[in-house]
Amino acid sequence: MNPLLERVSILAGLDEEALALLAQEAQEIMAPKDTLIVQEGETGNKLFLIGTGSIHVWKHFGTPSPMLLATLGPGDFFGEMCILETLPRAATVQAVVDSTLFRISSMAFLHLYEKKPAAYGILILNIARDLSRRLRKLDEAFAARH
Repeated sequence: MNPLLERVSILAGLDEEALALLAQEAQEIMAPKDTLIVQEGETGNKLFLIGTGSIHVWKHFGTPSPMLLATLGPGDFFGEMCILETLPRAATVQAVVDSTLFRISSMAFLHLYEKKPAAYGILILNIARDLSRRLRKLDEAFAARH
């Protein structure tokens, strides 16, 4: 099993069988420095785990006033919103340095739901908690500016 999966917060509490199922369906990809991994507005159905490297999450990338939302590193993840809903990507993600990512499609999560519904429930709760944490951080940053 990929040890990265054991370090990712949204996978906390999943048993070995559930982690193995996700690991089996994860695809390793390389993202050279400055690569745009996903772009705001595009359709997506994949979650990404960061194995090595660093990425920036941008809003309004490529415009005169882009906004850096976050810098993420090993053990972090992005793209979870596309697993929960079928709306276009909310941000652009760019590799800051050469990075190794693991891509997991929404179908892998469907397979988890079908085979291990309790583990799927834990995963969704973990995603909700992380989204709440990220929203709270953005709210605090917004409030500090106004």
